[in-house]
Amino acid sequence: MNLPAPVKISYENMHFLITHNPRIHVLGWPFDDGAPPPNQIVDDWLNLLKTKFREEPGCCVAVHCVVGLGRAPVLAALALIECGMKYKDAVQFIRQKRRGAFNSKQLLYLEKYRPKMRLHFRDTNGHCCVQ
Repeated sequence: MNLPAPVKISYENMHFLITHNPRIHVLGWPFDDGAPPPNQIVDDWLNLLKTKFREEPGCCVAVHCVVGLGRAPVLAALALIECGMKYKDAVQFIRQKRRGAFNSKQLLYLEKYRPKMRLHFRDTNGHCCVQ
């Protein structure tokens, strides 16, 4: 199988590395391939980002799934949406670097997702960061 290369997605002060199965120490939050994430995984993911970006502003958080076209981009898109980006813009932003990202079920999930603005906060320079 010809796997896509890892890509870095940067938006203001948030950086994500979307990749296929890495060989580093990772937190395991598995969910079904092609499916949207369960609420608990979304909560865990956003809590991780709040903590990580608060402790290390400007750091890069890697997120992966087997091929890097579905579950990982969905989690990155959720972070962008929670920071205030519209879902269509988040999808387009990620697809510019990760061609083929998202399936129709995941796109419907992102369209219906209602952010709680858990990562939305503007610093003195107007950049999105975590509270």
